[in-house]
Amino acid sequence: MKALIEGFVKFQKEVFPQRTDLFKHLATTQQPGTLFITCSDSRVVPELLTQQEPGELFVIRNAGNIVPSYSPHPGGVSATVEYAVAVLGVTDIVICGHSDCGAMTAVAKCTCMDHLPAVSGWLQHAESAKVINESRPHVTQTAKISAMVRENVIAQLANIQTHPSVRLAQEKGLLNLHGWVYDIETGSIDALDGSSHRFLPLAEHPGTCAVPGKAMEAA
Repeated sequence: MKALIEGFVKFQKEVFPQRTDLFKHLATTQQPGTLFITCSDSRVVPELLTQQEPGELFVIRNAGNIVPSYSPHPGGVSATVEYAVAVLGVTDIVICGHSDCGAMTAVAKCTCMDHLPAVSGWLQHAESAKVINESRPHVTQTAKISAMVRENVIAQLANIQTHPSVRLAQEKGLLNLHGWVYDIETGSIDALDGSSHRFLPLAEHPGTCAVPGKAMEAA
């Protein structure tokens, strides 16, 4: 806690005074263009890896960057997705997995989690990705885990499209979906290309999109 408090004091005394105009503007409004859904892992910092300012990303973080399919009993993730799309009007949603993901490692290894019933139940939302991943051959355990991370991103992109607000925005051509995998060691990102169904280096293919809105698709 000491480091956190010292960091806050530094922010208040040194950083905040240099950004007063920005924070004055943000005090009464926010207009983020992107909903960024990623893992709770402490090594993944959305604003850092995308170099965005406060107010530019609307962020959901949870174990395994999971988006449960829409149901009659929606939870916090569903409510946040709905608010981002229907109220804030985000034009893009990014679902971002990452290397060395503890949640996906547990799923890929079929780790017993009887002592973690809440975690075990939550990771059931990655079951479709697990089934696909188990059906394919993998050279090594590391390769299997890496593939699981990617399959989970694909599965969560499918899940999020069951949400009414998302489907409506897509049909109106107002929303594009992106699937990313961030490599912690290299700082690189691979993005899912909806046309080829392959993950491509985002730096080399900056226009890569997993699911374009209908209007963009038609164009």
